[in-house]
Amino acid sequence: MTRRPLVGGNWKMHLLRADAVAYCDRIRAEAGDLPADAVLFPSAPLLALVARKLGGSSIACGGQDLHPEEKGAHTGDVSGPQLVDAGCEWVLCGHSERRQNHHESDELVERKALAAQQHGLKPLVCIGETAAERESGATFDVLDRQLDAALAGRPEPFALAYEPVWAIGTGATATPEIAQEAHAHIRETLADLTGAEAASTKRILYGGSVNPENAAELFAQPDLDGFLVGGASLDPERFLAIIRSCG
Repeated sequence: MTRRPLVGGNWKMHLLRADAVAYCDRIRAEAGDLPADAVLFPSAPLLALVARKLGGSSIACGGQDLHPEEKGAHTGDVSGPQLVDAGCEWVLCGHSERRQNHHESDELVERKALAAQQHGLKPLVCIGETAAERESGATFDVLDRQLDAALAGRPEPFALAYEPVWAIGTGATATPEIAQEAHAHIRETLADLTGAEAASTKRILYGGSVNPENAAELFAQPDLDGFLVGGASLDPERFLAIIRSCG
């Protein structure tokens, strides 16, 4: 089964309007034909600007989070319809920083993924283990628990990102072998949940200190279908280099 690669760039809480304009102008000028689908995830104040600047290009825009409700008294939150209205096509659900810093439960991630699907957004569901969980031998149990919960509502379409928490923003990248082992297990679990044929079509990205220097070796793994990039996505040249490593 041939799966078209997908590369996401998560800007997190970085860049101002002028930075975003310069970035989008640069990446539009240099992108050309890309060997992968690409999406940028700016912070909420930049969403409409980035979506407008990238409109008609090969690079989509996505939100970093959404509230499971369509509207209401939820100060500081963003709804699915608001993301769509801003020009988004994708949204991150369950990023490890949301799980850790905002105490998001597996059940809340499931509600968010389903809300995304219901409002026409494609959820990119993030799962991954901490260093303590890996050291205790619980990696696969953690991935199974998070995956089973996130897909309980059966959102379609969706993509997954395996983000070992111990590798996010630390400079410690999973070896290609570690990444492949986790991705293969996730695909096997997906097969149990959705059937082997459906599981074979799902894109599973790797996230965790990805850069242009290690991307090609990671992408060579058979069950790895692209990347969710953090720090390296803040530089359009480095982000494009990672996308091109999927060719």
